Amino acid sequence: MGFTKPHLPAVDPDTFLTKPLMERMRILALDWAENGFGSPKMVHTIYILKVFVFFAIGGLTIATLTSDLPPFWHVSEWWNEPIVYQKVILWVVLLESLNVAGSWGPLAGKVKPMTGGFHFWARPGTIRLRPWKWVPLTAGNRRTWGDVALYIALLGSLAVALLSPGVPSASLSAALPDNTTGLVSPYLLIAPIALLIILGLRDKTIFLAARGEQYLPALLFFAILPFADMIIALKMLIVVVWVGAGFSKFGKHFASVIPPMVSNSPGMPFKSVKRAHYRDFPRDMKPSRLANFMAHVNGTAVEIVAPLILLFSTNKWVTLGAALLMIAFHLFIVSTFPLAVPLEWNVVFAFATAFLFLGFPNWEGYAVTDMSSLWLIALIAAGLLFFPVLGNLRPDKVSFLPSMRQYAGNWASALWAFTPGAEEKLNRVTRSAGNQIDQFIEFGYEPKWAEVTLQKTIAWRSMHSQARGLFSLLISRLPDADQRTVREAEFLCNSVIGFNFGDGHLHNEDFIHAVQDEAQFEPGEAVIAWVESEAFGSGVQHYKLIDAALGVIEEGTWKVADAVAEQPWLPNGPIPLRRSWTLPQQASHQTVVQSTPSSEGSPA
Repeated sequence: MGFTKPHLPAVDPDTFLTKPLMERMRILALDWAENGFGSPKMVHTIYILKVFVFFAIGGLTIATLTSDLPPFWHVSEWWNEPIVYQKVILWVVLLESLNVAGSWGPLAGKVKPMTGGFHFWARPGTIRLRPWKWVPLTAGNRRTWGDVALYIALLGSLAVALLSPGVPSASLSAALPDNTTGLVSPYLLIAPIALLIILGLRDKTIFLAARGEQYLPALLFFAILPFADMIIALKMLIVVVWVGAGFSKFGKHFASVIPPMVSNSPGMPFKSVKRAHYRDFPRDMKPSRLANFMAHVNGTAVEIVAPLILLFSTNKWVTLGAALLMIAFHLFIVSTFPLAVPLEWNVVFAFATAFLFLGFPNWEGYAVTDMSSLWLIALIAAGLLFFPVLGNLRPDKVSFLPSMRQYAGNWASALWAFTPGAEEKLNRVTRSAGNQIDQFIEFGYEPKWAEVTLQKTIAWRSMHSQARGLFSLLISRLPDADQRTVREAEFLCNSVIGFNFGDGHLHNEDFIHAVQDEAQFEPGEAVIAWVESEAFGSGVQHYKLIDAALGVIEEGTWKVADAVAEQPWLPNGPIPLRRSWTLPQQASHQTVVQSTPSSEGSPA
């Protein structure tokens, strides 16, 4: 790939697009293994400039200048100033709420425009997804002018808190007598906290986009805790995020994440190293021993052990080593440019590691045992652990973000399969972007190459465990699967609601119903294979086959072991699917779903 030209697979698009679906997946999965998404280096350069110039330098300049501190290049004079950390968090929440941080740009499937977020959320009539139907005053699935007003108020409240000077704090003065900058006024944090909660109850999209599951607790700690307790609570928060993410990587899914992630890294120029992450490229694309080592030693072990050392160590050098390891961990993730592009989040966590554990070390009165009350420790721990525990046991009840299962490979996921021409009906939906293929064409791709490029996203999905079940469901239930247009749901979701961060709950039945209200697909025109994350230790994933016009038409399970044992292109055919329920025939006779034998051999 060049600086301005993308890498295009070595295929003739006319011939390629006539091949069977899974043959196309084989070709594109092998291409991904060596070339990743194939984005031009210009795209990565834009991301680098956005992160380090706009986000880091811009944010630190605002934080220092509004706090009466020397400018950002005087690092030694501000890096451990508490108000700087507070304003860094406010800055990233503001940018995430605007959607100019994570899930931004071409790597997230946003080409024209590159920003979703505020283009959708400040516009009435766009899709709004409430998290719980039982919450009063949240009915409906379209954004109102009231929702727009709440959203703009959130942005304004964050900006006011960010730009206001610090105020004196008695608890800060007691801990740091020489401090003159103070802290962000707790009163200025009330509005963003309240608005995040209210907005979150009406629209989970904005709450998750703002990374409310992590930053809302931080804002609460800023607002209500005395200084020393605040620092200790922030340490507990970041450790729960790390350890929760590490714990979620136990199981069979995560090893499959590493090879396609490394293959997509622009900082990895050697194809031999990329191929080494697969068992026997190009014949066996399951993770190699190297990939398993990267996953479970450099990944799972590091993400659990190093944070626990940071939380409890009172040895300076051990703490320094663990901190440097976690900083390197986050910078490595940045270097791979994962498709949800959580670059700012990783930079913030690298900074937080240094600020919290080196700026306020345990041996200077900031250990967990130094918190003012054991009851407070227990309350904070219970609050921080509630959603991760519930989400791992009942993933259907909790988004994978509050469950702290970031990038663990154990995702709720989906594929959409359209009959020829039916995808165009998505353009009837009120939104601020067109279909992604139209975006790529407008960006300059020839239509056939735009289609090949979008099919690389489903090939990327095929390299992860859950896709083997999703593709099995499509090719076993849809006789015309090879002729359908198949789209990756996370990318499609981005074009419809302006955001997705790998969360399949953002494109579940509620989303499909909201889309159908305006798209008006006929039965069989849009069929979605959707699957929930694996509950911890269950060994199965629960799937749904959904017709946009008819609703759920089939439910069942597959074994995770069957999915991870298969190649991305299913050379042995569909993995076994255990159907548990089907929409009665008289209600679904118009759909193209085909009955097939169950894995036990009886009619399903």
